[in-house]
Amino acid sequence: MSSTRLTREDAWKLVTQSTSNIGLIRHMLAVEAAMRAYARKYGEDEDYWAAIGLVHDFDYEQHPSMGGDLPQDEWHCFAGARRLRELGYPEETALDLLSHADYSGVPRDTLLRKALFAVDELTGLISAVALVRPSKSILDVTVKSVRNKWKDKAFAAGVNRQDIERGAAELGVDLNEHIGLVLEAMQANAEALGLLGQPAQ
Repeated sequence: MSSTRLTREDAWKLVTQSTSNIGLIRHMLAVEAAMRAYARKYGEDEDYWAAIGLVHDFDYEQHPSMGGDLPQDEWHCFAGARRLRELGYPEETALDLLSHADYSGVPRDTLLRKALFAVDELTGLISAVALVRPSKSILDVTVKSVRNKWKDKAFAAGVNRQDIERGAAELGVDLNEHIGLVLEAMQANAEALGLLGQPAQ
């Protein structure tokens, strides 16, 4: 089973079996879209990158702890990686999932792992920017509007801006370029992300 390749269909099944929170599902769909866009940019395997993006938080609803007294394999990401291993996916797939959590200790030593870390928090910030617009449409969001909200530390305070900056730096891309690529990917999937709203004509 070690040659089993994670597909989009497999990833979606894992997500829907383990997650009922629509906001969390939309977050995973946003990361999927961003990962596909980055795979295309770098000429990598779009389907695999997208599947990793989709599945990256599939264990979070049932295993939200990121430390503490629970055994490590019950922590977020570790529980997901354990499940992937149980299902027979390659160790690399489990490590790809683990890599987006700093506390996992898994090095971000591939383009995929760098991209996953870089897009994770950013998709949340872009979604928040869309939802405060009068239209509630991501189609009305620009890189400039994201950067304007970026400076307001009280806005989407749970989003770690430093992680986004670090992720872009690790990828070697300009921050505005990074925001633009992820924004475009999310705009192309606006309806699935619940961010179509009523765009300005």
